[in-house]
Amino acid sequence: MKMDKILLIDDEEDILEVLSLSLRSDGYDVITAASGEKGLEAFERESPLIVLTDLRMPGIDGLDVLKRVKNTNPDAEVIVITGHGDMDSAIDALRYGASDFVNKPVREEALQIALKRAKEKLVIREKLRAYTLDLENMCHIAIGEVKRKSDFQDKLITSSNDGIVATDENGIIVVFNPGAEAIFGVSRIEVVRKTDFANLFPPEIADVFSLMFKSGKDMGDVGWKEITICRKNKSDVPVRFSTTLLYDGEDIIGSVGFFQDLSEIKHLEQELVKSERLAAIGQTVARLAHYIKNILTGLKGGTYIVNIGLDKNDTDKLRAGWCMVEKNVGRISSLVFDLLAYSRERAPEYRSCHPNDIVEDVCELMEGMAMENQIKVVRDFGPRVREVSMDPDMVHRTLLNLVSNAIDACIFDYDNTKQHEVRVKTRLEKGNIIRFEVADNGCGMDEEVRSKIFTAFFSTKGGKGTGLGLLVIQKLVYEHGGSIDILSEVGKGSAFTVRLPYRKVP
Repeated sequence: MKMDKILLIDDEEDILEVLSLSLRSDGYDVITAASGEKGLEAFERESPLIVLTDLRMPGIDGLDVLKRVKNTNPDAEVIVITGHGDMDSAIDALRYGASDFVNKPVREEALQIALKRAKEKLVIREKLRAYTLDLENMCHIAIGEVKRKSDFQDKLITSSNDGIVATDENGIIVVFNPGAEAIFGVSRIEVVRKTDFANLFPPEIADVFSLMFKSGKDMGDVGWKEITICRKNKSDVPVRFSTTLLYDGEDIIGSVGFFQDLSEIKHLEQELVKSERLAAIGQTVARLAHYIKNILTGLKGGTYIVNIGLDKNDTDKLRAGWCMVEKNVGRISSLVFDLLAYSRERAPEYRSCHPNDIVEDVCELMEGMAMENQIKVVRDFGPRVREVSMDPDMVHRTLLNLVSNAIDACIFDYDNTKQHEVRVKTRLEKGNIIRFEVADNGCGMDEEVRSKIFTAFFSTKGGKGTGLGLLVIQKLVYEHGGSIDILSEVGKGSAFTVRLPYRKVP
């Protein structure tokens, strides 16, 4: 079964070209068509098993393509591409047998997931055919015995769910499907009519089967339970297991157990946090685009002033324009770093460092900005904080962001009667912990804002902020095994406290 041939249908040439290049780079044999009519002609000619079609097209649209493809080959999998506002049409497509749908603009991750699902359906359908054929052959070979156990075979087919293991009334294995082979790590030939459940199942499952055979209908079915099965090669696989006895009247004629492999589910659970971060980035592209547009506007303004300075040989305008350029280049650099830091895992890189020196460097970097806005930076470094082993880059990035936010909080404060200041403190605590505090007497936050500051892309700075800064800080602190706490009151200021573990320098 060849699943690397894909028919791609879209009336937009740019999308058709980009998607076809991407799919070909992933190893697919891509057939392209710029309309529904040409797509159906290509489908008749090439007979691909996977079709990727735009939903909105002139003439024969994606829904008509779907219907005709399914009418020609019901086994073909069709993935529809939908634009914003097409959710009702996408649901209609699913009702007519579409495998999946992806939204425009098409993200590579979403497309790969949809293609993976389509191929899995094709593989499962082929396995079901093979398994059904295997059952039919068994029925023809043992027609006398199978006639008495027809109910048993019917339930087995209709209840098929991943791995299936069935026994006769004596506990001897009589059905062992491919899913069970994959879960238990043994072949069907090794077990069918050659062993019983006690020699195949782990003790906790074997005990359930033994109790069922002894108790009969008094016990009833055993619902889904999570267990671990040790394969023949000694590797473990987590599964969900359920079982029931099969009867002919009042007589027990066998049993059937169902096993669902949970390995992929467990893996997906571990990947959930990562995928949520990536999904959040994808869902807020519009906001980032707006922020980047503001940066570009600043760059254009700076270059315009620089050009004027060059034309008029005006040194002051050159300096002013270049400062604008430098400032916006820094904003781009900060945005890129935040996106990378938020979207990928990063293990702490422990190195020998002096935390007080790191904090001093942060204060020096931010002091110019603070002085321009009549804000005082107060240093309060603990003398007991000396050379330790921790991640200096993470500490620097975290404190730089916190001090910058503290200065902004003072700038945004409407109370001009205050002498605004930002206090940066370090202290040594028990248990190999260093406490970093950044406090300001600026505008402060109310309870609603405090509850949202670590939410993806929430910002109180309007177009001047991306809402990534504090989210990145929280992620970096947690990756270092630390904690971050906040105290804030409207009109009085805020205090951020970061506690980070350190290792002693040998």
